[in-house]
Amino acid sequence: MSTLGRQATVEPATARPAPTAAGSWRSARLRSLIAWELRKLRAQKRTYLGLGLAILPPAVFVIFWNLHQGPHRAQNVFAREITRTGLAMPVLMLLFESFLLLPIIAALVAGDIFAAEDGNGTLKTILTRSAQRGQIFSAKAITALLYTIAAVYLASAVATAAGVASWGFNSVKTLSGTFVSAPRALLLIVAADACYLIPLLALAAIGLMLSVATRNSAAAVLATVAAPIVLLIVGQIPGLEGTHPYLLTEQFQAWQGLMRTPTDWGPVAHSAWVCALYGLPALAIAYLTFLRRDVAGG
Repeated sequence: MSTLGRQATVEPATARPAPTAAGSWRSARLRSLIAWELRKLRAQKRTYLGLGLAILPPAVFVIFWNLHQGPHRAQNVFAREITRTGLAMPVLMLLFESFLLLPIIAALVAGDIFAAEDGNGTLKTILTRSAQRGQIFSAKAITALLYTIAAVYLASAVATAAGVASWGFNSVKTLSGTFVSAPRALLLIVAADACYLIPLLALAAIGLMLSVATRNSAAAVLATVAAPIVLLIVGQIPGLEGTHPYLLTEQFQAWQGLMRTPTDWGPVAHSAWVCALYGLPALAIAYLTFLRRDVAGG
């Protein structure tokens, strides 16, 4: 375990102020805990492994596409547009990374952030000396979700920069066959990433629940990664077609509604409430389990 992680466990408790200042104290304490969790995250190798996985595909893709000679026959509209405008690149990468790579990156931190304390034997010290359990849970959960958001937008930023540098900042052809200007396309890419984050954050919430429940980093990370794979398999089982609109993996495609003209908000709205059915109960279970954790028993 890193020195920074050990220091985090022995941070002295802050004395509580008078009741009139309790709300302000809790808010300041939560911000302090989030900052501390972010510092701990920066000291872990898996943090950079995940971010490296986020930026590697667009870099490799651009190099391959520039070196590969001959015609490129692609069925996807954004793949066909790739050499005409670099703004097709982040959309194409989101299609490529959405079902497996980005979920793996989210799982690396969400599945580890609580279980690592159990594995390192530091959870008992944190629960008894640092802060209230609810504050500790909130800080860790927010840190994991912030990491997930950062990974998605980092991947998109690298893909956009690499694409624009190679093929220019030009208009983009949408899934409806119409063209949108480059500035509008850039806004749509940012919005598409935000819509994709809805199911990804729900998956991260499941990872947090597994991290708390299993107390084992490897098991929680692997189970979180396995969840969308299992749902993909379920979606292929004959006779279960009626479940498709309610599978979390189906929501990974909802952002494509923004790439149509006019914008199709139906899939995005549907994704929001379906993902809430996955993410909110998972967070609630994780929270209650963490609050009831037997400190004396580890």
